[in-house]
Amino acid sequence: MKFTTIALALCATAPLAFGDSADLAKSLSNPVANLISLPVQSNLDFGVGPGDGTKWTTNIQPVIPFGLNDDWNVISRTILPVIDQQGIALGGANNAFGLGDITQSFFFSPKDPEPFIWGIGPAILLPTATDSHLGLNQWAAGPTAVVLKQQNGWTYGALANQLWSFAGSGDQTVNATYLQPFLSYTTPKATSITVNLESTYDWQNSQWTVPANLMVAQVLKIGDQPVQFFGGLRYYLDKPTNGPDWGIRFGFTMLFPKG
Repeated sequence: MKFTTIALALCATAPLAFGDSADLAKSLSNPVANLISLPVQSNLDFGVGPGDGTKWTTNIQPVIPFGLNDDWNVISRTILPVIDQQGIALGGANNAFGLGDITQSFFFSPKDPEPFIWGIGPAILLPTATDSHLGLNQWAAGPTAVVLKQQNGWTYGALANQLWSFAGSGDQTVNATYLQPFLSYTTPKATSITVNLESTYDWQNSQWTVPANLMVAQVLKIGDQPVQFFGGLRYYLDKPTNGPDWGIRFGFTMLFPKG
């Protein structure tokens, strides 16, 4: 099984006034969050495997910040994937549904980070897959970091991590680098347009996987609850043999700003 990295979705930033939808929309372009949020991100990829099948990955991604002291926050970001893959192998041998491997990250970030917002910390891959076709059965860990700038509605920056396996009984050793440069613009109407690359380099197989994503998002209120809905397309600029050709991304993020 080729190694794939669950792409880290962009989430949230500093606490804002509860009613400021435009600022909340801009904050969603920043992965270093001092805001509790719950993104639910679905990724549906087509043309997967020799059977030209589909892989539907829904990432449940709670983001929970903690204040360490007057100067620093630590932000917990969890990615729990629920995967349904069908028809990717001839004869249906790899059809499966269940949980994938969890990625847990912790970002240590200064509360006053100007001129650039940044965070750094550890990332851990946990072998929680409920089916051998949905995970690697390897424990892995390494560093993760993000740096970005927000100005005049624009957000630009990059997120990266490196994972090495250190335990587990899976057949494939994990040694992978993840790079996510991103660019986003948020309008005064709380609409955001984002383009990013979610590039993974598998050092074991000397192979890039590079999906380019174009997404549009809108912050709305359901009663008093702010929610961002988003959707877009992805195209694979590079991929392993039998990797997906293209896909769609859609979902929502529930936000819990401090009132």
